[in-house]
Amino acid sequence: MASRRKNGGDGEDGALGAAGKRGGRGARGLWNGAISFSLIHIPVSMHTASRASSIDLDLLDKRDFAPVGYQRYNKSTGKVVDWNDVVKGYEYEKGEYVVLTDEDFRRANVEASRTIDIQTFVDREAIAPYYFDTPYFLVPDKGGERVYALLREALEQSKKLAVATFVLRSRQHVAALMPVDQAIVLNTLRYEDEIQPAPEAAGAAKKAGGTSNRELDMALKLIDEMTEKWHPEQFHNTYRDDLMKRIEQKVKSGQTHALTQPEAEVTEQRAPGGKVVDLMSLLQRSLEQRGGRAGDGATRASKRKHSAARRRTTNTRASRRA
Repeated sequence: MASRRKNGGDGEDGALGAAGKRGGRGARGLWNGAISFSLIHIPVSMHTASRASSIDLDLLDKRDFAPVGYQRYNKSTGKVVDWNDVVKGYEYEKGEYVVLTDEDFRRANVEASRTIDIQTFVDREAIAPYYFDTPYFLVPDKGGERVYALLREALEQSKKLAVATFVLRSRQHVAALMPVDQAIVLNTLRYEDEIQPAPEAAGAAKKAGGTSNRELDMALKLIDEMTEKWHPEQFHNTYRDDLMKRIEQKVKSGQTHALTQPEAEVTEQRAPGGKVVDLMSLLQRSLEQRGGRAGDGATRASKRKHSAARRRTTNTRASRRA
């Protein structure tokens, strides 16, 4: 049974691999301009570096299961408006608009709309993970290959990130430039005021810590046992496959219009005040299961692979229950 896959991103298809295969020079990017720092300008084009792989689901009217459609309509006449007749506007007074085109956005700040302006360089560990938003590949345009390669190598050897500002689709972004393989990746960053404060429960957990040195040592050993090189190809969206199987099962059984109801939840009985967890015992058993007491590196590596598979299976089952 064929399935439709929804492609995300910002104008281009595909999760792109090596720099030369990512729509290199000559391929039209979603943004064209230059990297600028000090007196140096590097002409580049920007290409999407990610895509969504979710299943494309349509909205249906549950009364007759017909697809639900949406239309753009003129609020004055009630008539449907074609995309070619849609423009953007800013309401400067009640009911009065000033029309803005792509050229207006460019003229607001010509330099900012065509320049990735490097403001500073920071250590790679300086930016917390939750600031990172969307990745893009930067590809050198004709004449910029040598300086592009120089910047990429300088970032690699210095172990720094370049922090820059640029404008994309009428919005100014702050971004981090980093070397990845043979390319420079631009990752947009969230602004500081877009980050939510950590929940109070997180701080309370730290205060209530009270872990012993022995427990910490066991936890470090377990982490060491589970540590391996990062292989992103080992991780797949298995829940998507499970959902497609569920869809195929309903089609095969003739239940295409059946509204599946949730199962009755079983209330878990808990002792008053909660259960005291023997953390040392759990850590010890975890180490034993992973062969922490004996076995060579190859055996542990094999166990890590099997454990990763078990974790993915467990996550999939948990997703099904959810």
